[in-house]
Amino acid sequence: MMNKKDFYFDLPQELIAQTPIYPRDSSRMLVYNRASKQIEHKHFYDLPSYLRKGDVLVLNNTKVMPARIYGNKVTTGGKIEFLLLKRLDYTHWQVLAKSGRNAQVGAQFEFGEGLTATITDIIEDGIRIAEFSFGGVFEDILYKIGSMPLPPYIKQKLSDQSRYNTVYCQQEGSAAAPTAGLHFTQELLDKIRDMGVQVVEVLLHVGLGTFRPLKEMDITQHIMHSEYYEISQEVADTINLAKQQGHRIIAVGTTSTRVLESVADKDGHLVANKGVTDIFIYPPYKFKVIDALITNFHLPESTLVMLVSALCSIDEVKHIYSVAIEEKYRFFSFGDSTLFI
Repeated sequence: MMNKKDFYFDLPQELIAQTPIYPRDSSRMLVYNRASKQIEHKHFYDLPSYLRKGDVLVLNNTKVMPARIYGNKVTTGGKIEFLLLKRLDYTHWQVLAKSGRNAQVGAQFEFGEGLTATITDIIEDGIRIAEFSFGGVFEDILYKIGSMPLPPYIKQKLSDQSRYNTVYCQQEGSAAAPTAGLHFTQELLDKIRDMGVQVVEVLLHVGLGTFRPLKEMDITQHIMHSEYYEISQEVADTINLAKQQGHRIIAVGTTSTRVLESVADKDGHLVANKGVTDIFIYPPYKFKVIDALITNFHLPESTLVMLVSALCSIDEVKHIYSVAIEEKYRFFSFGDSTLFI
């Protein structure tokens, strides 16, 4: 048994970042050298000094939709909040309803701009299947009436909706941002490419399962929600060749990491693939592909901090986080960055 309490740490509430930093790459960056066990305190714009020609930087190009919508129940006028999780077909979505008792099968809701929904099913963990009716393009309506699905620990309203997406986002489908990538500016990426670092993109649509707390005390009993991913043959070939030549693979975020580790064979060889993954990485997992990781500071007892603890060790991560707390780094989605190298 591996106890989830092993991954607990005390975090002062005032260190939970409520707003993004401007400009993006001015966030702080704690650098941990896994070989020397040394910690450095830098800023994200210092990242190029830790990269080398031939390295491969792997980004997740998913895009977060303004997936939180507010409406009213047709029969009573009662208020309802939907969080769109996953599109199943042209009209059907998996959704979370904030007031579940008002969202039973058959309940109808209207959200404005001609958008209505009927609950057709209730599946695991209270997730609803909603059938939407609308005129025009669903995404256009969503951008008129929806808001970004910020995590519940962020209490302040986001003034610039684009700040909950990366500058390289492309494919819509995430219910949460791949936050490690929020620190990049286009100028920083251009500088990294000019150094001879190869920048490639994979896709993983981030679901809420990544962030939900573990119910089981024994973490080996936890089952991850599945998330859709894609990796092209061109990207797989680039990574395979770089590894053969002795270059490093640096994952930007736990989502990029999970794509690479999901599709690799036991020797770390990648091939093009698309599908769903429910990979859960925790100690003593042996990484097959990545050599370094850029990520944010994560919640206690989360699957994300468990993944990081597999890259180092639980004790190392607890020490790193204790230093970060002492140095007043900003935590979670809009917080500062870590580089494990």
